[in-house]
Amino acid sequence: MTEPEPIQAVVFDLDGLMFDTEALFFRAASEMLSSRGKSFTPEIMTAMIGRRSAEVGHLLKTMSGLEESEDELLADVRRRFNDEVDTAVHPTPGLIALLDRLRRAGLPLAVATSSGRPYANRLLEGHHLADRFRFILAAEDVTQGKPDPEIYAKAVRRFGVPAASVMVLEDSPAGVAAARAAGTFVVGIPHEHSPAEGLIAADLVVRRLDDPALWGLLRET
Repeated sequence: MTEPEPIQAVVFDLDGLMFDTEALFFRAASEMLSSRGKSFTPEIMTAMIGRRSAEVGHLLKTMSGLEESEDELLADVRRRFNDEVDTAVHPTPGLIALLDRLRRAGLPLAVATSSGRPYANRLLEGHHLADRFRFILAAEDVTQGKPDPEIYAKAVRRFGVPAASVMVLEDSPAGVAAARAAGTFVVGIPHEHSPAEGLIAADLVVRRLDDPALWGLLRET
């Protein structure tokens, strides 16, 4: 593991990292493609994780071989997803404990997500977590999506601290690449739909958000 500078700020990805949305998305996309005689494979899912909606729609169309427009396919997945998101999605293991630890450490926090702002607010407010974060950066705030470093470079500027002192928590290869390119210290947290081998570019890979290896980097005040 690369030894980081003292951590001065922490940025969280949203989907798959803070909330177990990837399982619901996989089910919604599988049902959409199944209704059209196609299969949603782990390879398609891996290609989509961490990407913005426009890229997800393109990948759905090209990798499944369907003739419908990207917008039509994505709208169907969104409908199925949104029907259940308020009840089927939960905080990931260790999230609340980590947020409490970071509060005790006095570290400012942010969210940097490839999803849209209304959706991000829906999740954070629905789980009473919005007030934990100094700011939220969403798809509307950047011109280039992950793996481009724009969103994390923007977060670093908002914090006003050296990039190397900012810890980024990510669950996708695209997100890890974006955070590394922005010069931050990157922690990868794998899950069923984003295995650890895809996150090897991270400075540290841990099993979950309350892993002692991660907590050991945080100094409480």
